[in-house]
Amino acid sequence: MHETIVANDIINKAKEQGNVKAITVEVGDLAHLPANELKQTLTAMVNWKIDIIEKKAKIKCSCGYKGEPKILEKGHDSTVFVCPKCNSVPDILDGKDIILKEVIVD
Repeated sequence: MHETIVANDIINKAKEQGNVKAITVEVGDLAHLPANELKQTLTAMVNWKIDIIEKKAKIKCSCGYKGEPKILEKGHDSTVFVCPKCNSVPDILDGKDIILKEVIVD
């Protein structure tokens, strides 16, 4: 059900631009909804061309590591990740958001 709320928000923002033909959505590795679930939901709700860009996450750890996290589990509404260097829970720098990047209209 959560994915429907996110998809509705994206659809409504896109429709503000006019008669929509296609959208591009960026989904971070650490977003609260997996990219494939979002695409399936959007595809079921509208007949637009939908492109999904999967964005790699970036983290910063107290051990000094900066880079991509080690994702242990990715599911609906949760992602479990750690620092690949020390296995601590790091701070997220980027890659946790879902962003409507482009809307193509008639």
